[in-house]
Amino acid sequence: MYNLLRNKIDITQVPFSDRGSRLLIFKHKDESRLYLKLAERLASLDPALEAHVQRPPFIRDLCLLGPDGEVLGFSLDTSPALLELKTNVGTFELAFQDESTLAFGLPADSTTGIKFIVETERYRVTESSGESHPVRIASYATNGVFVKNKTTPTNGGEIVEILVRSNEDCTLQLRISEVVGTKNGIAPFSSIRAAALARWQAWFEKAPPVAEQYRGSYAYAWWVLANNMVSPLGHIKYEAAMPTKAKYIGLWLWDSALHAIALRHIDPQLARDQIRVFLEHQLPDGMLPDVVFDEGVVTEIDHPIHARVTKPPILAWAALKIHQTAPDLDFLREIYLPLTRWNAWWFDQSEEGIHGLAQYNHPYSSGLDDNPLWDEGMPVVSPDLNTYLCLQMKALAQIAAALGLETEAARWKARSEELVRLMVEKLWDEESGVFRALHNGKPVPVLTPFNLYPLWTGDLPPEIKNRLLEHLRNPDEFWGERMLPTVARNDPKYSPERMWRGPIWANINYFFIEALTVTDLQGAATELRDATLKLIMNTNGIYEYYNPETGQPPITAAPMFAWSAAVFIDLAIRASL
Repeated sequence: MYNLLRNKIDITQVPFSDRGSRLLIFKHKDESRLYLKLAERLASLDPALEAHVQRPPFIRDLCLLGPDGEVLGFSLDTSPALLELKTNVGTFELAFQDESTLAFGLPADSTTGIKFIVETERYRVTESSGESHPVRIASYATNGVFVKNKTTPTNGGEIVEILVRSNEDCTLQLRISEVVGTKNGIAPFSSIRAAALARWQAWFEKAPPVAEQYRGSYAYAWWVLANNMVSPLGHIKYEAAMPTKAKYIGLWLWDSALHAIALRHIDPQLARDQIRVFLEHQLPDGMLPDVVFDEGVVTEIDHPIHARVTKPPILAWAALKIHQTAPDLDFLREIYLPLTRWNAWWFDQSEEGIHGLAQYNHPYSSGLDDNPLWDEGMPVVSPDLNTYLCLQMKALAQIAAALGLETEAARWKARSEELVRLMVEKLWDEESGVFRALHNGKPVPVLTPFNLYPLWTGDLPPEIKNRLLEHLRNPDEFWGERMLPTVARNDPKYSPERMWRGPIWANINYFFIEALTVTDLQGAATELRDATLKLIMNTNGIYEYYNPETGQPPITAAPMFAWSAAVFIDLAIRASL
């Protein structure tokens, strides 16, 4: 599988990184220069939630140098473990020695090196004060002989020029950390290369086999998941996957649940840790945070309104999938009470006056940030949230039963059934044949797949189920060659390029595949599954979302997106059985 990724990783778009690492190597498009960014928020530099997006690279303008210190052009070959930079004086190689250390393999028996600008501190100025903060420390060393080792101060950093007279197996080591110094002893580059290759091959070898038609994208999807992993640090207590190190720095709650769905196929313990990393930060009232990052958690956001923020309750559903693949009663005991407390928290938030149904108080708690369901304002009693809670309570019933808690299992089952009854009573719109979201007791006038979500419960009366299916299978609304758009195609608010206002998201397709399966519509589930796999395979990469008209990712869609990769992995395995 490793060999399928030769030159499939475009580091002008996605980073060359490594499992666990927060170092991201990119190449400038059409230029022989690299740069390094940090997959860290570094809130001490700027506490604003989005500040890291605008932060410049930690290392920029990294060039290769020839014998006389001249800048070399290079052509690039990529693979998960190694970058090969081919120049007219020989081939430079770049691999991860460990998660904080990069190793350059220099051309043998030559004088070559690198030049770069490293940002050593950031300045923060207010009306009444100014202060400087160190970013990270870049340390370097070699087992060759320095011919030139020069640093020149520049605004906020240093220009570093290094030339090395290399031996047969020469390494130039570059470490990025919070402390001064490189690793004791510098290994020959051949051993660093071999260790990096072994790490990646071991990762791919764990993956279940799939049909030939899926293998290229399947290998890329497993690379995406591993490449987005970060090691424990600060508030992140377990190894876990970011949505994409290229854009979203932190761990998001429902993303982590979906990552676990794929990881259960190769490492159930790692899958369980995607859930533990959030339960570690449960608030006293039972709420779970929206985001966990190294230096803190996000539980409130002040845009577009100020409110507490979490994400949809799908951890119990994911945990049950892990258990069905690799049973572990100790894990179920560990998570059962925290998840029951989180379930209770959702029902404690209701202020809409609709007894028994839960509501969103912030649009971001839905995960559907800019969906038109929230255009009328907040709070909103939405069918998607109450469907998630129904499924969560069904999962809690099965977890309770596995733990021998039969009375509690029966209670969860009854509560789930009651929630379905309440959705039918309070949210079902007989005239339109969908479940409506309500704001201030009034229906929100938009048609989205989330108005069809209660199909997933599998407990609807046949006449309601059939009317929902009519909408779902209607090509003027949701069905077709490319599906499912996140707003109906014939709705005035449909916008195929705008995030949650039209584009296709792999996780939503996955949920509807689950819904069609539990309603015994396996033919439709298979059709949607195959369309989802085809959509992802038809692009050079794996993206956050896709235009339902063209099948291409909008310019705003993040690359190397982990839950799209997770969905592809799970569906490809299913399709290959």
